[in-house]
Formats: sequence, C-alpha cells, structure tokens
Amino acid sequence: MLRINNLQLPLTHKPIDLVEAIAGKLNVPADLIDHWVIYKRSYDARNKRDIKLIYQIDVRLVTGEVAELAACERPGIVRSPDTRYHMIHEPVSGFPGKHQTRPVVVGFGPCGMLAALLLAQMGFRPIVLERGREVRQRTKDTWAFWRERKLNPESNVQFGEGGAGTFSDGKLYSQVKDPKFRGRKVLTEFVKAGAPEEILFVNKPHIGTFKLVKMVESIRAEIIRLGGEIRFESRVDQVLRHEGAVRGLLLSNGEHLEADRVILAVGHSARDTFQSLLNSGVYIEPKPFSIGLRIEHPQSLIDQARFGVHAGNPILGAADYKLVHHCRNGRSVYSFCMCPGGTVVAASSEAGRVVTNGMSQYSRNERNANAAIVVGITPEVDFPGDVLAGIDLQVRLEEMAYKLGGANYNAPAQLLGDFLADTDSLHESSVKPSYRPGITLVNLARLLPEFAVEALREAIPAFAKKVTGFAMADALLTGVETRTSSPICIKRDRSYQSLGTHGLYPAGEGAGYAGGILSAGIDGIKVAEAVALDILGQRGSGEAADFTAVGAIDSW
Repeated sequence: MLRINNLQLPLTHKPIDLVEAIAGKLNVPADLIDHWVIYKRSYDARNKRDIKLIYQIDVRLVTGEVAELAACERPGIVRSPDTRYHMIHEPVSGFPGKHQTRPVVVGFGPCGMLAALLLAQMGFRPIVLERGREVRQRTKDTWAFWRERKLNPESNVQFGEGGAGTFSDGKLYSQVKDPKFRGRKVLTEFVKAGAPEEILFVNKPHIGTFKLVKMVESIRAEIIRLGGEIRFESRVDQVLRHEGAVRGLLLSNGEHLEADRVILAVGHSARDTFQSLLNSGVYIEPKPFSIGLRIEHPQSLIDQARFGVHAGNPILGAADYKLVHHCRNGRSVYSFCMCPGGTVVAASSEAGRVVTNGMSQYSRNERNANAAIVVGITPEVDFPGDVLAGIDLQVRLEEMAYKLGGANYNAPAQLLGDFLADTDSLHESSVKPSYRPGITLVNLARLLPEFAVEALREAIPAFAKKVTGFAMADALLTGVETRTSSPICIKRDRSYQSLGTHGLYPAGEGAGYAGGILSAGIDGIKVAEAVALDILGQRGSGEAADFTAVGAIDSW
C-alpha cells in the first residue's frame, strides 16, 4: 500500500472531497483506488477562521505495483510501513515445566495489564497481584468516597483494577519514541476489548472512564482465558531477595509466593511499596516531579479561544490546551492532564490527605474544562541526597490541603483573581466547582511553597496571552495536585532488570519509566518481552532500557 502524508482539507469538507483529494494526490482516476483507510487525522487550528484537517491515508490501487512505484515519486507519498506488532517468538506450550515458576506481575494498571496480556499471549501463564479490587467494585468504592467521604485506602482512584488511568480522561497519546509500533499494539488490544475504533487514527485519542471500565474487564477475561491468574486484594508487602536476585514475594495475607521473575508495575502512589523496596535493598533514585493546583474554566471559553467561529464543531470536539512558561525564579510551570469537558476529582489514597486529579467521560460534555497547573520539583535543588524526600513533600502538601479544606476531605479552593492578588475569596465563583465531596474557600498561598506560588502568579498571566480568557478572575483553583508522576525511579539495566536485583523488572509510571496510559502500556510490553527472552535463555537488545521519565508526560 501507499501512504499519503499531510493531505489537507477544509474542516467542512464532504467525504467525496477526501476521495477526490486522494486521487488527485496520486494523479490517478478515482476508480483506480481499490481501498483506502485513514491512518491518522489531526487538525491545524492556528488560523481559527480556516481550520484544516490533516490526514495520513493508506491507499491500495487496483493497478498494482507499477502505478504504486510511479506514485512514490510524487512528494508526500511513500510505501506504507508495516505497523503491525510482531511477537518476539511463537507462543510456547506446556509452561511452566519442571523447575520453572510462573512470571508474576505486581499491579494491574495499564503497564501491568499489557505486560500480563502479552505474557499470556506468549503462553507464559502469568500470575497478577493487584492490591485493590476488581474494577466495578472499585468504582463503587470510589463513588462512595466522592459522595459520602468514605475512603477505602486499598480501593480508590489510585489503587485497583485498571490503575489510576481508569479515573482520568483516558488519553491515549504519548511522546515516547516507538519504532517497533508497540503503541499500535496497545491501541489494537484496546479496540479488541471494546474501545472505539477511532482511537487508531485520531491525533489525540481518548476513551473516558465508563468505556475504560468495560475494556479493562474484557482484557482481564482474555488473560484468564489464556491461562493467566489474577488475584485482587493481594498487596505485596515485601520483595524477598537473596544473593542479588528475587526469590519470592511476601503478601499482605502472610502468603509467601515463590517467584524468580517479577514485573513491578505498582503505579506512582504505592508509597508503602517504595519504602519496602528501599528497606529490602532495591536500588532507587529520586527523580523530578511536579506540584500545583487544578484550574477550572467554562469549557465554552476554551472552545472559543482555540476554535473561534468553529467552536462546537463535532469533529473538533471539546478544545484542549498545552501550556508552559519558564519563570524568572528558575522554575518551569506547565499544564498537565488537561481534561476537556471534565471534572476535578478527589484522588486521595491515604486517610487524612487531600489530592486532586482530572477526569472526563468519552463524550467530554461537562460544563467545565480543567487542568493541573504545576511547578517542577528537582531533587538536586529541592532535597539533595534523600531518596524518598519527594514523597515526604507530597505528604506534607496533602495533609495541609486536608486541614485547609476543613479536615473532612473538602478540597481547599480559591478564585483565580484573588489568588493572583493575594486576597481571600469572599464569594463563590461563577464557575461551578466540579470537585466532590466539596470545596472550602481559602487563600491557597498558605498551601504551596513560596517558590511555587511565585511561579504560578507569574505563569498564569503569561498563559492568558496564549489562551484568551485564561486569567479570568472567576476561574477556580483547587488543591492540591501532587501525583503528576512518580517521585522516584527504580533504576534498571539494559536487560530491563533492577540494578543489583536479578529477576526484578521495574516498569511503568511508578518505577519512573512512563507517564500515562499509552506509555505505560508500551513499557509493559517491553518488559514482558524482556521476561520472555530471559525465560527462553536469550538476551534482548536492551533498546532504550535506560530511559526514565524525568517529569510528567502529559498523557492522562
């Protein structure tokens, strides 16, 4: 097949216009087109009056090889690459054999899920240990917290089947390099599990919470069908090491599970696990992360700022933004996890602490837009020499947010105009807060470190120069956002194994190697491939094994 790159048409074009544009680009009559499919569709909204849709199209011609060779000589036309995922080997049978143990996956978020699925597809019958509950019960527990302030520390926005991404916007795009199309494998498996087919071609695909729930259940069923085992409410309290290698796992129920290959995909909020790993001698380093606040605007304001007269167009959907500002005090401020037409959600996983996050449904039709506006934290600058000091900072901020909110899981909040002017908010915002259980108006300068307040007050007016109305006085700030990414990195070598601990495979966001659903899924596949090669006595290429997510990749 042929691939046509950068095929531009007006936003309001008709389907026949696309066919004619394909034929014109190839310089052939339309009836010589045997088959075509959209590989990618994005838009260019720099000129709000003339928004363009930009296509990558894969085409097959009825005339075959000769015409395709001629077409490849035209600008913007190439041979379509093979984007299918290729297993590293054929599925094994009869595993485990004598003297073999099944691989164990700790955590059933996107990383653990894709790792377990691939291991199951290769015949290795993985055991999955998830500290939280299955996704439907977990959803009930989470809603009970939002509505009734009943927090279950083991079943919430952070912990449970599907991971933190289940209660998010469900973004499925990433900034990681992916030459082997593992990301395509992730998206294809999601579509097989019930996700909309459009995630395969739209530029910024997303799913939304309700669709994620059904998809997660389908993937779980497939893993079990292929011989995998999934144990919920099975927290790992200790990784058992001997002579520099994994020998087993101690579970919260007292069970000792023998294991010599363990994929550690615990997510960014497993603070007790990080402490246990450090105590057991697993090598960990601190890494950068970010802290800040959630900001809410009317979605209509963002749509108008980004799309002008085309605001509300169903192809464009609810508008988003991505902003960054480098401050005079040396800090960087950026938007993170922007949720068009979504809600700010209570994301606490520990009693007596308040954390915010953002979430959207697939429709993205709620009245508000929200995003985290966060300030970078660097270990070398902010807490040199202390491995878990980033966690300590997160905890202090979350406990302060709990107290400022009224010690009842209300979140502290403030009108943006008052925050910028350093005055108390004396009246409610015209932007109705979406956070549940509720908010308490305070001066948020009391919550964040002085350098963060200074940076935010400089950055937000700068953002208003890029998104008209961003600094509206009635925009609502809610705190605190601390879980942008893991504050630690569990370092691994070129075989994807933990430094100094053979058989332990740190993976995904909690280990510092991903930043969102798609990148976590990609990393799960990489690590599952490494485990398979180790089981088979082969050595992998070590491609990109030493990459770490040095901040938060805006994917959730």
